[in-house]
Amino acid sequence: MRPDQIQPEMYEKQLHDKQADLAELMATLSLPEMEVYASAPTHYRMRAEFRIWHDGDDLFYAMFDSADPRTPIRTDQFLAASTQINTLMPQLLDAVRDTPILRHKLFQVDFLTTTTGEALISLLYHKPIDDEWNAAAQQLNKAFPACHFIGRSRKKKQILTRDFVMETLTVHGQKFHYQQVENSFTQPNAGISEKMLEWALDVTKDASGDLLEMYCGNGNFSIPLARQFDRVVATEISKVSVNSAQLNIAINGMHNVQVVKMASEDVSAALNGDTELPKSLVQAGVSELSPSVVLVDPPRAGLDDATVELVRKIDAILYVSCNPETLKANLEALSSTHDVVRFAMFDQFPYTHHVETGVYLQRKTTA
Repeated sequence: MRPDQIQPEMYEKQLHDKQADLAELMATLSLPEMEVYASAPTHYRMRAEFRIWHDGDDLFYAMFDSADPRTPIRTDQFLAASTQINTLMPQLLDAVRDTPILRHKLFQVDFLTTTTGEALISLLYHKPIDDEWNAAAQQLNKAFPACHFIGRSRKKKQILTRDFVMETLTVHGQKFHYQQVENSFTQPNAGISEKMLEWALDVTKDASGDLLEMYCGNGNFSIPLARQFDRVVATEISKVSVNSAQLNIAINGMHNVQVVKMASEDVSAALNGDTELPKSLVQAGVSELSPSVVLVDPPRAGLDDATVELVRKIDAILYVSCNPETLKANLEALSSTHDVVRFAMFDQFPYTHHVETGVYLQRKTTA
C-alpha cells in the first residue's frame, strides 16, 4: 500500500465498496444480513515495515509501488501506522544517521507497537552484526528507553533487551494480555481485533460445553472464549506461537485451555479416525472432549477437505477468514449440513482489497 492511497476523507466510500464487493461474491449463498465493522480511518496499524533508502548523506524511509518496484516512495510519515510509530520514525532516523556503524548497510526497519505504549524496533542489515554494532545499539536503546531493539543480519538475530511486546486488548470492558513476538503473526489492527473478539463472544454466548480450536496462534481468540466454555483444546503449528499462547494462558489466569503443537491436517486426520490419535492430543484430553463449537482461523488457502469433514461433525462452527474466496468454497461444502446464522465483515486492512470475514454456522435442523 502506497502512502498516497491512505485518504481518510474517502474511507466511508471504500468501506461501502468493499462491502458491496463482498456481498456480490457471496450472493449465491444463503447468508443473513452482513454486519460491518469499520476501522479507524488513520493510525490503525500497530506494526509497519519500511525500507531504508540511502541517498548520499541523506537516508529516508521508503515504500514501493508493485507497478514500479524499483522507484522508492519517500515516506516520512505513514498515516496507516500507529501514532507511536509516526513519532518514532523521525527520531530513529536522526539517531541512526549520526552513527556510522548503525547506518551502514541498514536496509529495513520494522516497528511493532501496542495500545499500551510499548515498541519493538528491528534493524535489518546487509552486513554482519558484530561487537561494535552491539555497543552502538546499546547506546541507541538507552536513548529510547520505552523501546526494545533487535538487529538482524544474514540469519543472525541480536536481541538487546527482549524480542516481544506485551499487548492489552479490551473486550467488553475486560482486559486481556498477550505476548507478541517479533516476526510472528499478530493481528495488525488492534481496534478491529477487539471488535472481532467481541463478535466471537457474542455469537457463541448461548453455546456450552467444550471448544475445539484450530490455528489458534498466540491464543488471541482462545483466551477470551475460554470464559464461555468448560474446556478449550487449541492447536497451532508454529512453535513460537504455541509458546506465546501458553504464556498468555498463564498470565490471563486461564486454567481450562490447553494448546497442542500440531498441523491442522494432522489434527483432522487423527480426529477423523484416519490415523492413530497422537500422544500430544491424548495428553490434552481430546478423547474426553465433547466440542459443541469448533473455531477455525485458517491461512488464505482456507480449510482442506479433511478439515471440512472434521468441522461438519460439530454442531456449531465459528469460521474467521482472511480470504473470502476460499471461505465461499468452504461454505458451499458445508451447506449440506450447516446454515450460516451470523455473517460479519471486519475492515482489518483499510484502503486495500483485503477483508477479514467471520461466519457462525449451526447444524441444520431436521423437519
